[in-house]
Amino acid sequence: MNPSIARAKPLAALIALIGWFGVLLQLYLSLRLTGSMGMSTAQGLAIYLGYLTVLTNILVAVATSLLLLPPASAGGGFFARPTVLGWVTASIAFVGVAYFVLLRHAWNPQGLQLLADVLMHYVVPILVLIYSTIALRRTSLRWTAPFWWSLYPVGYFVYALLRGVFMGRYPYRFINASELGYPLVLRHAVVLWVAFIALSYLLMWLWRRLG
Repeated sequence: MNPSIARAKPLAALIALIGWFGVLLQLYLSLRLTGSMGMSTAQGLAIYLGYLTVLTNILVAVATSLLLLPPASAGGGFFARPTVLGWVTASIAFVGVAYFVLLRHAWNPQGLQLLADVLMHYVVPILVLIYSTIALRRTSLRWTAPFWWSLYPVGYFVYALLRGVFMGRYPYRFINASELGYPLVLRHAVVLWVAFIALSYLLMWLWRRLG
């Protein structure tokens, strides 16, 4: 294992702990809300798994948990790869930045929902960014890496649109094709894709400069 990753194991453990707490708290809150609306547990779970925030925080929780395993383990070795760790970092950083820019004024969470909101959109992204600056310093990744990483948000976009067709529900208003129409939604998607690529290159520059 990269010595920097080994030194950052305590931070990985902290991220895993906070990450799992955040996604499980949000699951509880989501099921409680959908249950109060007369929906089944399966329906509530389907809605919960429709959000990029939830899916990416689960990804982070899984990745940091596996990084605690011995280096020879399949999971630990996979997520210790610089390219994979860069992908996870870029993905959760994108969630944090997109929420701050686009969605933080769209609602006013209170109580436990506010706690879940802060953990998943701010605390976890910031901690992962700190972790990456330790684990990936002096690392030069291939210039094509951000395009491979962007398959994740592109795949999510396709998934969200298909969910919208079959469930009649879109997780975010700016990709609500039934309300905005596909041409505008596709333009939104292109802008967000460009933003993801730009953020990824910024992170790569930061990791390299730290060396």
